[in-house]
Amino acid sequence: MASRDPRADIVDNNPFPKPKIRRIHSTEGSTKESIYTIDDLKNMFTSNSQKKPQMKQVWEFSDIEKQNLLLATAAFSLALGFMAVGGLSGFSILGSSTWTVTLLLSIPVMLLAVGPAFILHEIGHKIVAKRNGCWAEFRADPKGLQFGIVLSFFLGFLFMAPGAVMVAGLVTRRQNGHIAVAGPLTNLSLFIIGIPIWVLILGLTGAFELSSIPMLENGRRAYVDDGSIIWQSMLVDAGVWWLSANLILGLFNMFPFGPLDGVKVKDWNEQVFYAVFLIFLIPVLGMFLGFWSPTNLLQDIVTIIF
Repeated sequence: MASRDPRADIVDNNPFPKPKIRRIHSTEGSTKESIYTIDDLKNMFTSNSQKKPQMKQVWEFSDIEKQNLLLATAAFSLALGFMAVGGLSGFSILGSSTWTVTLLLSIPVMLLAVGPAFILHEIGHKIVAKRNGCWAEFRADPKGLQFGIVLSFFLGFLFMAPGAVMVAGLVTRRQNGHIAVAGPLTNLSLFIIGIPIWVLILGLTGAFELSSIPMLENGRRAYVDDGSIIWQSMLVDAGVWWLSANLILGLFNMFPFGPLDGVKVKDWNEQVFYAVFLIFLIPVLGMFLGFWSPTNLLQDIVTIIF
């Protein structure tokens, strides 16, 4: 029989004592030592011990985040205004006075119609991320804003990356997919609820009752005629842009390329990705191919109800 290893004499009765681990946030010089046991460590990684953020924290916006949202929204609205007047080429087509007045009136219209599509899309990401225990704040992209403004000014075409919600935290692939799809689903919700809202607004104001809305040389509705502001044109455009912008923005973000939401959604669940992608793709294709238009949709419903 083999003799007993003398090194066994140094082992305590309990060979696996509970380790003493100092808290990371314990203050220096503290006389009382904070200790975690093995059970405490296990509880840290269980769902029961994870505290969900309160609603106040979920909706909390830092000062720098508010500044970034304001900057991105202002730049986005300006770029949309340039697009509405056809960019620099519209200056020679419309004339300096009409171009300038239409631009100044288009900016608030676009802010009302497209602003919520952009802002609430980003807030959708933020809320779901924070509910999953992450840090999440919006940050504008100065170069993306500058590029979008310059492009729309010179070409009358808008392609802009205003910024994105920065997320930090450990999440599963499923949670990451939920965070990503929250933005496009927010746009889908805005499109759906936008139909009855704008039908009600346009129906009660009688915006469609104007016998003839003058058109500009670039094919858009005129906002000024004989020195008077045509508020009906502005209101109709706001409703039309609300519907079309939410569809286009939702579809664009669902493309599975680069940093877009579609990449993360597809990585999480391909069935969900294709379902949401087609929900946006079908009406957008139908809109561009002439099978339907937001203007006719709103006008037809207003005519039936009012």
